[in-house]
Amino acid sequence: MSALASHHYRRMNGLGNEFVILDLRKSDAQITQDAAHAIADPKTGPGCDQVISIEHRKGVEGVFMGVWNADGSEVGACGNGARCVAWLLMEETGEDEASFATCAGLLHAERIGAQRVAVDMGEPKFYWRDIPLAEQMDDTRFIDIKLGPIDNPVLWGPSAVNIGNPHCVFFVDDAEAQALERFGPMIENHLLFPERANVSVAEVKTRHAIRLRVWERGVGITKACGSAACAALVAAHRRRLTGRKATVTLDGGDLAIEWREDNHIIMTGPVEHGGEGKLPDDL
Repeated sequence: MSALASHHYRRMNGLGNEFVILDLRKSDAQITQDAAHAIADPKTGPGCDQVISIEHRKGVEGVFMGVWNADGSEVGACGNGARCVAWLLMEETGEDEASFATCAGLLHAERIGAQRVAVDMGEPKFYWRDIPLAEQMDDTRFIDIKLGPIDNPVLWGPSAVNIGNPHCVFFVDDAEAQALERFGPMIENHLLFPERANVSVAEVKTRHAIRLRVWERGVGITKACGSAACAALVAAHRRRLTGRKATVTLDGGDLAIEWREDNHIIMTGPVEHGGEGKLPDDL
């Protein structure tokens, strides 16, 4: 029997972005790609967008947050998941702050009211090797991707940025009108993105409001993606479409995003509980 079989889990979400969270700090169990895929699939596990671990990882000081997408791939960051993990750690300690490590670096979070958390998502990366892109592009505010006929493309010139994960952001006049379910997987797996990419369509409503829809790599269309909201605000400001603060409205609700003058991105939003349970015995 797997060490994860019958393991206790919590179900949480951030704006409808669904997580199964496993506390492995007192366990020898490890999450593999196959296990994460089985947990995320509602046919074999509880089902979710991402599987998240709270653990002690070798060579890392303090608490570590691991993140696996629904296809089993481990990724560097998950903004909505980070708020949920931060809330659990703050409830555990009784404090209003929490810090923990991720594959993308150390994150710090603060409690903002009863069910809201602000997370410092760190600094965005724009250099083509850091995103990463498969070929050199000096200005990643506009990268060479087109959808549709070459002489009359439907979408073109998205921005690329890394917020713990690679993001590709198309700016559009109407986010609702875009067939994201059709072109999302194409751009996710575009040759320009050797590690695949999260794909977003962003409609700038005002200097302080963005409507965003997201196709997450390894998952599909999700109700919310915290790192994508950060990427959209940063990319919009770099293209002089918004200020350094904006409310980003996703399918699941609103996130407040601020790209501070010290280059750090602060993401603030709610956390919600969805119950608890045990993983299947035959996982």
